[in-house]
Amino acid sequence: MEGESSRGGDTDAGSGADPTRHPPAAAARVRRADTFLICCRGFSVITSLAAILCIAVNVISAVHSFRNASDIFDGIFRCYAVIIAVFVVVAETEWEFVTKFSKILEYWAGRGMLQIFVAVMTRAYPEYLKDHQELFLLQSIASYLLIACGVVYVFSGIFCIGMVKRARQKKEVTREQAAKDLE
Repeated sequence: MEGESSRGGDTDAGSGADPTRHPPAAAARVRRADTFLICCRGFSVITSLAAILCIAVNVISAVHSFRNASDIFDGIFRCYAVIIAVFVVVAETEWEFVTKFSKILEYWAGRGMLQIFVAVMTRAYPEYLKDHQELFLLQSIASYLLIACGVVYVFSGIFCIGMVKRARQKKEVTREQAAKDLE
């Protein structure tokens, strides 16, 4: 009862009120971030970095192919891999402009299939890298990392995790808009 009497009578902020106690308006403004959305954003960053690594490896491989004139078709193949990997990076930014024109990238299974395709393109034609072991290793790391991200996206898409993420994002935007309207 002693703790109740000391809290119940202190409504004035200057009269020695408990410093850990927030006023009601400030308590309403403090809210926790959605852990699920934070994890999704983190995974999106990892996927983007893997796709950027695939872009770098494919550019280096294309330069080697064109410089040595060993296989022009491999160089052209690498250029296509770079272009498609750029689509993967742009899809991970979730720009409304991109999702409006490419509805398949809005769904996680579609993104995962695209990522797996880019990873396979990155890993293709490994036989000409016999004398460039470091490039072969980098190519393998980039492709397997992007394949892993793609598989996670495909399974998450099958289990409708993308739909849950979109619903939570919409809820977060609505909550932020309501907080702005209250201010």
